[in-house]
Amino acid sequence: MTHPIQQQETESRGAFVFLHEGRHLAEMTYSRTNASLIVIDHTEVDESLKGQGVGRQLLDALVAWARETHTKVIALCPFAKAQFDKDPSIRDVLK
Repeated sequence: MTHPIQQQETESRGAFVFLHEGRHLAEMTYSRTNASLIVIDHTEVDESLKGQGVGRQLLDALVAWARETHTKVIALCPFAKAQFDKDPSIRDVLK
């Protein structure tokens, strides 16, 4: 199941979020260190979506955005780091 993912960014903080019927159900947050570098610091998925791959969908949306905007990524979030460790095809965005 693919969920609609939106990006939100204000000043130096941003997130990729999944909203459903006005409810904030999942997010992957990041901090911007400069114009071309972000640090993924947290991923959270509502219990109702656990096991549906929503965390990975958030990461895939972030990776696609990073590629489009030539942004490099540092993954401090344990979930994101584990995904980068498991999947070499997305490591091109890592700093």
